[in-house]
Amino acid sequence: MPRVLLLIPSATYRAPDFMEAAGKLDVQVVVGSDQRQALEEIMPGRALAVDMAHPEHGAEQIADFAHRYPLDTILPVDDGGTLVAALASEWLGLPHNPVAAVQATRDKHLLRERLAASGVLSPPYRLVDIDADPQQIAGDLFYPCVLKPLALSGSRGVMRADNAAQFVAAFARLKALLAQPDVAAECGPAARQALVEGYIPGEEVALEGLLTDGRLHVLALFDKPDPLVGPFFEETIYVTPSRLPAETQAQIAATAERAARALGLRDGPLHAELRLNELGAWPVDIAARSIGGLCSRTLSFGTGMSLEELILRHATGAAIPSFEREGSASGVMMIPIPAPGVLREVAGIEKAEAVPGIVSVTISIHRGQEVVPLPEGSEYLGFIFAKGEEPAQVEGALRRAHAALRFTIEPAGAKERSGGRT
Repeated sequence: MPRVLLLIPSATYRAPDFMEAAGKLDVQVVVGSDQRQALEEIMPGRALAVDMAHPEHGAEQIADFAHRYPLDTILPVDDGGTLVAALASEWLGLPHNPVAAVQATRDKHLLRERLAASGVLSPPYRLVDIDADPQQIAGDLFYPCVLKPLALSGSRGVMRADNAAQFVAAFARLKALLAQPDVAAECGPAARQALVEGYIPGEEVALEGLLTDGRLHVLALFDKPDPLVGPFFEETIYVTPSRLPAETQAQIAATAERAARALGLRDGPLHAELRLNELGAWPVDIAARSIGGLCSRTLSFGTGMSLEELILRHATGAAIPSFEREGSASGVMMIPIPAPGVLREVAGIEKAEAVPGIVSVTISIHRGQEVVPLPEGSEYLGFIFAKGEEPAQVEGALRRAHAALRFTIEPAGAKERSGGRT
């Protein structure tokens, strides 16, 4: 029975889906988390606390553990575990992507350097020190431009600027975000710099794939029908199959595979974001992991195999009956946070779930929890899932369901100021 170390950050949405998939396979799962678990004491060899914020230390912890409790493979679930997994796998002689390749997916400046050097379409870019004077930088930039943190994901901290004044304002917001203790701890030295790159016009898509010896199996191509033009880049609706022409889809797949090759990625899940315009397909971001949040629930392969099961089969060398996605169209809406504050109430869930084509509505934020929109925030209010005969039907169902929801978000501190009344 293969022993798989699943690196599952405590903040991830995806632990239940991976554990359910593992339960269907002849696989023994070891849970690696950034927090110590009771399972470590109860069942030695089945759980491990891993320092994912410091990859070398985390890899040392895994290597020490593996000498006592051997592992067959290490599988990171989210971005935070990819570099730890690569380092530990290299030290232990387990299958893995090259460490340098994974490092490039975790550093947006390094990613741009590698892609540009390989001839993949890339915008102009510049690395800036977060303590620099933004007024001096602003006068020597290309506009419109996009300011990005080096290490955060999910569009967090990403802002567009069309002129010098907008850049200075965006720079101040990003500097404040990177100074937050939790963000600074997550980013490490990358919190001291930021990337400025030229804005890439065009529609955006997301590709979900699996690499085997450098060859890309495209598992799904998602359209993003809401325009992502800034000033912030909050993603909302994903729908598959794509409505783009077959030749355009082939170009996207070829570009994603070429980008993976330029970085040195050869094995395992690949999630790529690309933009399309008259010049071709432009990689926006490449990640050595599968799609985030609960979005994988839109995908099913063969006769009902989940994305998580497919990934586990690949990681353990088990047979994969089919790479073909199920026939119907499907989609997800990541419910955006409309205002900062404290979530007090969610109304209209039953009405939203009654919309034809809607599979379910999942609210992932607890009532009473503080919510922060992008670009500073890192979460969504929840997820709406839909299926239908055609992508347009799925998109329409998602929009109607979202319109049925009502959120009561109270300004932070309002309850205390009002003596406890809501």
